[in-house]
Amino acid sequence: MIEPPLILAIGDSLVAGYGLHASDSFPAQLQASLQHQYSGVSVINAGVTGDTTADVVRRLPRLVSSLDRRPKLAIVQVGPNDVLRQVQAARTRAQLEQIVLSLCNCGIPVLLTTVEPPAFIRDRAAAYLGIHEELAVEHGATVWPFFPPGVLGHSDMVLADRVHPNAKAISAVVAAMRLIVERML
Repeated sequence: MIEPPLILAIGDSLVAGYGLHASDSFPAQLQASLQHQYSGVSVINAGVTGDTTADVVRRLPRLVSSLDRRPKLAIVQVGPNDVLRQVQAARTRAQLEQIVLSLCNCGIPVLLTTVEPPAFIRDRAAAYLGIHEELAVEHGATVWPFFPPGVLGHSDMVLADRVHPNAKAISAVVAAMRLIVERML
C-alpha cells in the first residue's frame, strides 16, 4: 500500500495562520484541497508567527527528527520578518541556504515561497530581493510566489491588522499554489 503524502509547511505567520481559525490556515486549506487527489494527505503546520530565518534554522533539526516519516515536500515561507527586523541580507541568505541544504540533505524537495514587499517597505526590502530565486537555482529547489496576483493590497483579503491574509486570501493562495505542489509530489 502506498503511503499518503506528507507535506511539511514551515515558516512564519503566513504558514501558522495568524489570526485565523486552524481550519482556515494555509496548511489546513492545502490539505483539504489535496484530499480528493491524494487521499490521506497530511500537511504539517510548522509555522510560528514572528519567525525569522534564524528561528527556523534553530528549530528545523528537532522538527525533522520528530517526524515519523520523511515528507514528500517541504514548503518554506520565511523572510519577511528578517526584512522587518532589518537582519542583514547576507545573514538572511546564509540562514535560508542552511534551511534549504538541511532539507535537501534529508532528501526532502523544497518549495521556497516569496512575498512581494508592500510599497511601505519596498526600499528596505531591496537588498533581499532575489535571494530565494538564487538559492533555488543553486540548490535545485523550486521557487513560487506565496501570494498570487490580485491578493496583496486588497482590503477584502486581509485581517483587521491590514497586513495578514484572511481565509479568503489563503484560499486564493492555495488555489494558485496547488498545481506546483501536485507537480512536486
